[in-house]
Amino acid sequence: MSQTRIDTDVLVDRQGVVTNAAIVTAVEIGGAALLGAFLLTDITAIVVLLLAVMGAIFGLLQMRPQIEERIVAAFHDQRRLAVVLGSILVVAYPFFMQGNSYVLHLLIVSQLYAVLALALNFQLGSANIPNFATGASYGIGAYTSALLAVNFGVSFWLTLPVSAVVATLFGFMLGFPSMRTKDSYLALVTIAFAIVVHQLLNNFTWTGGPNGVVGIPAPTLFGHSFARPIEIFGFRLPSQANFYYLSAALVGLSIVAARRLHESRVGLAWNALRADPLAARCQGIDIVRYKMLAFGVDAFLAAFAGTIYAFYVSYISPDNFTFLVSVTIMTMVIVGGMDNTLGVIIGAFLLTMLPEKLRIFSDYRLLFVGVVVILFLILRPQGLFPQRARNYGANQ
Repeated sequence: MSQTRIDTDVLVDRQGVVTNAAIVTAVEIGGAALLGAFLLTDITAIVVLLLAVMGAIFGLLQMRPQIEERIVAAFHDQRRLAVVLGSILVVAYPFFMQGNSYVLHLLIVSQLYAVLALALNFQLGSANIPNFATGASYGIGAYTSALLAVNFGVSFWLTLPVSAVVATLFGFMLGFPSMRTKDSYLALVTIAFAIVVHQLLNNFTWTGGPNGVVGIPAPTLFGHSFARPIEIFGFRLPSQANFYYLSAALVGLSIVAARRLHESRVGLAWNALRADPLAARCQGIDIVRYKMLAFGVDAFLAAFAGTIYAFYVSYISPDNFTFLVSVTIMTMVIVGGMDNTLGVIIGAFLLTMLPEKLRIFSDYRLLFVGVVVILFLILRPQGLFPQRARNYGANQ
């Protein structure tokens, strides 16, 4: 009898593993297929239909939270499968985009905005620090790398860490005066910083003024120029594929950083600041130190994204880094779901691609996007993927 019970338990466990694996596979492949259909279609009716399907999915998750919990449990149980399958899909995705340069461009920009949104999420989502200067850090990183490459011939791979360090120093410079303010006043300080940086970039002669920086050289890796197409196994991918994979690597690095920080004492301290700064101080948490660290991490990642963007487009100007960029990034975090890595990434992709796919509405497309954002905030104010309770167990 006991042997029969053991065999039954093993069978149930195996069925659970198979079911979880099937859920992970279906969600990832289904999501990739839905994104591909959205990217490849130019028919407005199909775009609206796909948006309706996405809305129905999120509506179902809203009405049936147990479905979302089941999916989360499946991904938690099958982490390795999720990572391996996700990596395969990311690598193979350009091959299914029919060599469409415009689609790859949208994916690159979406990935860069995903990094920017993840950078801001450390502040806004984890520590509840409103920062409207992420776009400024993005611009500082882009200009630093571009000026080093154009004026001094520095390699792209060397400008990456240099621009990150420079932007981080500016992030600390912003953080110091911000320590004496809170709530709306803190937001005003970051707004002022973003506007000042934009004006300086627009008026300094050594930054190119309103004309910006032209002729930024394409990166090279092992003799392969990123300006050349990728030819592999008889397939020929446009040159944008080089930056697609580079941006995807940066997104992967940002996800790893987000996960490690969230599960560390730093992430716990940020969450304590978000919940109650006074209680956090009473528990011995150095508020100034952890707030400054949040500003530094935000600027560091934003500079990486700015560097890749500068070398990708080969031309930058102050108009690429206006205050509106920071507002857009903050909207991505809020719509996606604060302190939720997956939600922030999806919010970034959605709000990057939506305006491009609604060009049929011409001057009204931004109004339409604004209405969509407001509807999301009304129907699901916690974001597409709400902030999840922290798990203090041994196996997170």
